[in-house]
Amino acid sequence: MCLILVAWRRHAEFPLIVAANRDEFHARPAERAAFWQDHAGILAGRDLEANGTWLGVSRSGRFAALTNYRGGREARAAESRGLLVSRFLNGAAPAGEYVAEVAARGARYSGFNLLVDDGDDLWWCSNRDSEPRRLEPGIYGLGNFLLDTPEVSEPKAQLARAIEPAPAIETLFSVLAASKIVAPEYGTRCATSLIKGRDGSVRFAERAFDAAGNEGQTVRFEFPGNGE
Repeated sequence: MCLILVAWRRHAEFPLIVAANRDEFHARPAERAAFWQDHAGILAGRDLEANGTWLGVSRSGRFAALTNYRGGREARAAESRGLLVSRFLNGAAPAGEYVAEVAARGARYSGFNLLVDDGDDLWWCSNRDSEPRRLEPGIYGLGNFLLDTPEVSEPKAQLARAIEPAPAIETLFSVLAASKIVAPEYGTRCATSLIKGRDGSVRFAERAFDAAGNEGQTVRFEFPGNGE
């Protein structure tokens, strides 16, 4: 199960806190998180089959992340789901406007859940549900079904405990550890911790895992945000 945990305006000093596992086939090629050469304002990993991404943040303060809906693969899908994330990060549309546009063309994609944050609002949408939803301050969890389904209840509770009195990159990785999948063909490829400060500053780290579940390199980034 892919997992995205989000604390949205739950902490007075850190309006956005994210902990996420990316589960994928080990044979699917991808690049580690980095600032993209063709879109220098985007910090994200990159899927090399479809050229999109599963999670990222921009220097302008935008955040987006996506999970696939279980059983929601459509061989005739017109576009890759990962492009929904990169287009938002590279754009300027308000989050609510963006998800409304995505919802209108949702049939073009295989099943997905999408989270987008423009610095002011956090929205969720899925082409396996009805209307996009603006999220109130709180703790949220996404797996491979819809938002806040029962299987993410315990990871959400762990995140709530982990961010008090203050979040830390390694603590967020610890929250994700229990949800890591280890299997020869498909498993957790990487884990991501993201902490955004009230001043727009961003701390971002991505930790890789091999097919045996062994921990690989952790790449870390810090930047002021707000386009600086």
